Amino acid sequence: MLVDSHCHLDRLDLARFDGGLAGVLAAAETQGVTRLLSVATDLESGPALARLTAPYPQIALSVGVHPSENGSRAPTVAELIALGHEPRVVAIGETGLDYHYGVDHAARQQDWFRIHIAAARQLGKPLIVHTRAARQDTLRLLAEEGAAEVGGVLHCFTEDWAMAEQALELNFYVSFSGIVTFKNAQTVQDAARRMPADRLLVETDSPYLAPMPHRGQSNQPAWVRHVAEFVAQLRGESLEQVAAITTANYLRLFGLQAEAA
Repeated sequence: MLVDSHCHLDRLDLARFDGGLAGVLAAAETQGVTRLLSVATDLESGPALARLTAPYPQIALSVGVHPSENGSRAPTVAELIALGHEPRVVAIGETGLDYHYGVDHAARQQDWFRIHIAAARQLGKPLIVHTRAARQDTLRLLAEEGAAEVGGVLHCFTEDWAMAEQALELNFYVSFSGIVTFKNAQTVQDAARRMPADRLLVETDSPYLAPMPHRGQSNQPAWVRHVAEFVAQLRGESLEQVAAITTANYLRLFGLQAEAA
């Protein structure tokens, strides 16, 4: 059994799947992918995701505002807590910092990041963190705001082992996307190779960042199998081992063990 620990089901082109999520899930199941976490990127998409995925108990949800959503209004702690009380919401995010295109919005992103961390702590739910070109500020804010109390995951990891180690010290897991399969991603591959088994996750971030051999195409949850296979090769493990490890980690991080029993 495999888990896609981070996808955006509301952004998939459902026309490729007979117009509905049932087709997406059927394609995923053929590859052994039986659980998914669909992640909101703004305040409106949380409730919309809950409606879209309501018939499918294998889909868990996360609510938050992506740091690059410059057109969105600021979330409040109270709003995030209210959204987080939806029964299938298991995490807050994605949130974090993204300075890839510059630091013009750095102050705003940091304020929103603090708000998300505060909401996660009040809810007792883990954080899903996006970080790009913002290593030091990401780690600093996680430490300053007490994020280790709830932990979470650095999703779609694109950094090196040094940052991964610091994330582990802050009670975070690390999730690898299709990027780990890219030829020029040696530092990411090194981190995946070194990652302690009990902190490892895999994801698609679909519809983005399709893994090899589908790079450049619109991604889908079924293709998390390619990520898991590649990570298994890096680590000298079998696909079955990586599938079992990452599924157990997903269930533990997001408090879903009882549901899976």
